[in-house]
Amino acid sequence: MQVDDSEVIGFLLQTEIIPLCLRTMEMGSELSKTVATFIVQKILLDDIGLRYICATAERFFAVATVLAQMVQALAEQPSARLLKHIIRCYLRLTENQRACAALNSCLPTVLKDGTFNNFLLDDNVTRRWLQQLLSNMSIAGLGGGSSHTGMGGGGSLGGMG
Repeated sequence: MQVDDSEVIGFLLQTEIIPLCLRTMEMGSELSKTVATFIVQKILLDDIGLRYICATAERFFAVATVLAQMVQALAEQPSARLLKHIIRCYLRLTENQRACAALNSCLPTVLKDGTFNNFLLDDNVTRRWLQQLLSNMSIAGLGGGSSHTGMGGGGSLGGMG
């Protein structure tokens, strides 16, 4: 039986999957963190999931804060697989205009300053994703941005974007 990904994502979002994944991303083993981050990535890659995460500032910043903590830890002890999933999550978040603008204030410096350059030499896909992420951030910083809908939730990001 083939099930539409959007149906699965919709179902998962009705559960406590996001908070559970975020806790695991903060405190789990490397394998658990990788699996939890992959789940968050899959949710974000679906339009329903991206809208859900970006619907309120609280949800967005919960995800962004955990991703930032993980990146800081990876600067000390890199994991190629985990970094790839984190960068992909950030890249997808930049497809939401207000999330992209908010990331300008909370994207970890180590993603912008070349800390991971040598580590990503042999991973063309992740290196391209990181370059695209930084390009999207640069465009958003210049007042550009994507045409995707912004964060809802009654203007809960007021002043952040």
